[in-house]
Amino acid sequence: MVSLSVSTPNFTTPFVGQKLTFRANTKKLQTSYSPIRTPRCAADTSYGGNVPKFPRTSIWDPYKRLGVSYDASEEEIWGSRNFLLQQYAGHERSEESIESAFEKILMASFTQRKKTKINLKSKLKKKVEESPPWVKNLLNFVEVPPIEVIFRRFFLFAFMGGWSIMNSAEGGPAFQVAVSLAACIYFLNEKTKSLGRACIFGLGALVTGWVCGSVLVPNIPSMLLHPTWTLELVTSLVVYVFLFLACTFLK
Repeated sequence: MVSLSVSTPNFTTPFVGQKLTFRANTKKLQTSYSPIRTPRCAADTSYGGNVPKFPRTSIWDPYKRLGVSYDASEEEIWGSRNFLLQQYAGHERSEESIESAFEKILMASFTQRKKTKINLKSKLKKKVEESPPWVKNLLNFVEVPPIEVIFRRFFLFAFMGGWSIMNSAEGGPAFQVAVSLAACIYFLNEKTKSLGRACIFGLGALVTGWVCGSVLVPNIPSMLLHPTWTLELVTSLVVYVFLFLACTFLK
């Protein structure tokens, strides 16, 4: 019989005989580990750091939220808004709450102004409708142009008045009155597209202004007028007013 002798195999590995120290490896991992910091959004600023948080964000009333009264002026509202934004700068939710209250107040003010204008127009229209027939016929000859047109023509005739006053020592205001009359007729012709009607209105305004000035100026106390101003000069100033009104508001 053949006898087989099986011997225990001898495995040699580099790990045999070595002891793993878990604590040493843990310390090594701890020293090599660097924590990863996640970025924080601006809305989370109030939960950390020293940035103050606006305490009235939950108040619904925009006036109370900004800390102003209901009859506060526009300057006071702007001042309160700028002060609060500067005080709570860096906190997004606080800034949004302050801006939201400010915008609500502005919208309410704009709506109130719009309603006031509408009420004034409706009241004026109602007054015109209830007025006598002769008033309605008179108003048919009147129109209100844009504010830019009013200011341009006002400055033109104001310049003519100042020019007349500056040249009062040298001569009368005949030339300035003639230029003003020509300007009035030009503006009326541009509006009515009728040179004849423009001439009638312009000359009518000139005559009416001169008559009114001749009647009213002598009744003005002399202490209210400059000593060098003559009756002709002051009457021409009245004429400029009538020419301005005619070429600006007549149809």
